[in-house]
Amino acid sequence: MHNHGVLDLILVFLLAAVIAVPLFQRLGLGAVLGFLVAGVVIGPNMLGLVPDPASVLAASEFGVVMMLFVIGLELSPARLWVMRRQVFGIGALQVLLSTLAIGGVLAMWVIGGAAAVIIGMGLALSSTAVGLQLLAERKELTAAHGRLAFAILLFQDIIAIPLLAAIPLLGNSADGGTSLGWAEVSKAALTIAAVVIGGRVVLRQVFRVVARARTAEVFTATALLVVVGTAWLMAWAGLSMGLGAFLAGVLLADSEFRHELESHIDPFKGLLLGLFFIAVGMSIDLNLVTRDPLPIALAVLGLLGIKALLLIALGRAAGLSGRSSLSLAAVLGMGGEFAFVVFAESFKFGLIEAALRDQLVVVVGLSMAATPLLLLALDRGLPATKRDPERKADSIGDDHSRVIIAGFGRMGQIVGRLLRAQQISFTALENSAEQVDLSRRFGSKIYFGDPARPELLRAAHAEHAEVFVLTTDDPEANIRTARVVKRLFPHLKVFARARNRQHAFKLMDFNVDGVVRETFGSSLEMAEQVMQALGIPADQAAQRAQQFRMSDEALLREQHLFYDDEAALVATSQDALRDLQALFEADDRARTTRTGPE
Repeated sequence: MHNHGVLDLILVFLLAAVIAVPLFQRLGLGAVLGFLVAGVVIGPNMLGLVPDPASVLAASEFGVVMMLFVIGLELSPARLWVMRRQVFGIGALQVLLSTLAIGGVLAMWVIGGAAAVIIGMGLALSSTAVGLQLLAERKELTAAHGRLAFAILLFQDIIAIPLLAAIPLLGNSADGGTSLGWAEVSKAALTIAAVVIGGRVVLRQVFRVVARARTAEVFTATALLVVVGTAWLMAWAGLSMGLGAFLAGVLLADSEFRHELESHIDPFKGLLLGLFFIAVGMSIDLNLVTRDPLPIALAVLGLLGIKALLLIALGRAAGLSGRSSLSLAAVLGMGGEFAFVVFAESFKFGLIEAALRDQLVVVVGLSMAATPLLLLALDRGLPATKRDPERKADSIGDDHSRVIIAGFGRMGQIVGRLLRAQQISFTALENSAEQVDLSRRFGSKIYFGDPARPELLRAAHAEHAEVFVLTTDDPEANIRTARVVKRLFPHLKVFARARNRQHAFKLMDFNVDGVVRETFGSSLEMAEQVMQALGIPADQAAQRAQQFRMSDEALLREQHLFYDDEAALVATSQDALRDLQALFEADDRARTTRTGPE
C-alpha cells in the first residue's frame, strides 16, 4: 500500500464491491456471496491489499447495529409482544439444543470441559447480518420461515449478553476471574431504562424540534446520533450494541418519524453491511484451509448439518411446511459474527488455544459463504412453482396501504377522510412537523418527511401501493415529487394537485393520470351559485358549469402541446371563449323556442 492510508483502503473496498457484487448478482449468487469473495481476494491471504482485517471487521460491525435499528423501526412494541412465544420459545430451544449437540461433539472429539459449552453456544448463534440480508434480497422477511428466523436471531442477540459474561467466569487467565456484581447489574438495568424512557418520550420531542428546522443534514446527523448514542450506552454498560439500537428502533416504530429515520439510516447501513461482509471474507485464512482441507470441510459440514437438522425439527414443531422448514435451516445453519467475539474472548481467558481459535474462525467464515449457495441449491431443487404460498414480498410486520397521499394539508385531508370513510387504507407523508403532529391526534396514519426523497418513498412501501395522490402546495416540490414517483414507481396511478394552468402543463409532461387544479372545482361551484342568484334556473346553471368544465379541460389538453408559446395560448383561449359563447347563445335560442317568449 502507498502512504495515502485511508484513501487507499476506501478505493480498494469500493473497487472490490463494484466489481464483485454485480458479477455475482448476474450469476444469481447474490450480493452477500459477492462481498465475501471480494474480501477473500483483497485479504491478506491473496492480494494482501488490506493487511489488517481484524480492525476493519471491528469497525464494520456497526453496520449490523444500524440494521437492527432499522428492523426495530418496523416492529412496534405491540407487534414485538405478539412474537414473544417465537422469540423466547423457539429461539431459546434452538440455542439450547444446538449448544448441547455441538458442545457434545466438541467434548468427544476436540476439547472438553467448560470450553466445549462456550464454543458450542458461540457456534449455535447464526449471523444476523447475513441471514436478514439474504431474506431481504429474496423478499422473504414476512414469509412464515422469515418471521421465525427473525425471532430466533433476536433471541440470539439477547442471549449473547450472558454468554460474554460467562467467559471470564469460566476462564483461567492470568488476570484472574471476574464476576458480575450488583454495580454491573444496576448499571445495565439503568441503561436499559434510559433507552426505553428516552426512546419513548425524549427522542420524539428532539425529532420534532429538529424537523421544524427543515434541514435534511441536521435530521441525518440526529438519526445517526440516536443509533451511535444507544449503541455507546449499551457498550458502556457491558450489553449488546445491536440490542440497544434495536430497542431504540422499536420504541420509535410508532412515531411519525419512522419512515424518515429509516430513509436517512438505510444508505449508511447498506455501505457498512457490505464492508462487514468484505471483512468477514478477509478473515478467512486460506493457508489454513489448504493445509488442513479435510478437517475444515468436515467441521463446516458438521456445523451446517447439526444446526439444520435441529432447525428443521423446530420449524415443523412451529407449524412450518417442509419447504419453509428447509428454508429456515438453510438461512440459520451457519455460524455468526458474534462467534468471532466469543472465540477471541475464550482465547483471552485461556479457554482455547490460538490454533483452535483460528480454525473456528475459518469454519464460521466458510459457513457464511456457503449459505447463499445452499439457498440457491434449495431454489433449484424446489422450483418456484412449488414454493409455499406463505411467502410474501413485504417487510417485517408492516401493513401496506393501497394509497399514498403526499401532502396532508387542506386537499390531502379531504381525500384522506373520504378514503377512511370507505375503510380504504392510506399512508400520508407530510414535510411539516406541525401538520404531522396535529393530524396524528385525529388518528391519521401520517409520517414526517419529504415525499420527493426516493428513500422515504421506499420506506413507505410505494412499490406495493396502487395510487399516489400528490397534494403538496409548493409547485416546485410538487413537480419534483411527480418526476421521482413516475421514474421509480411507474406502476402507480398518480393524481396531482396543480396551482394553475402552467403548473398543470408541467405535471402533464410526466404523464400523470390526473391533474386537479386546486381552485377550479370550487370556482365553478361559486359561478353556478352566482348564476342562480341572477335568476338563471338551477338546472341551466349546472348545465352551463358542466359545459364550461368540459370545454376548459379540452382546451387544457390542446394547449399542453404548445404551452410555452404565449401567442398561441392567447389565440386558443379567445377561440375557446367564442365557441363557448356561441354554444350558450344556441342553447338560449333553443330554450326560447321550446318555452316560447315570456
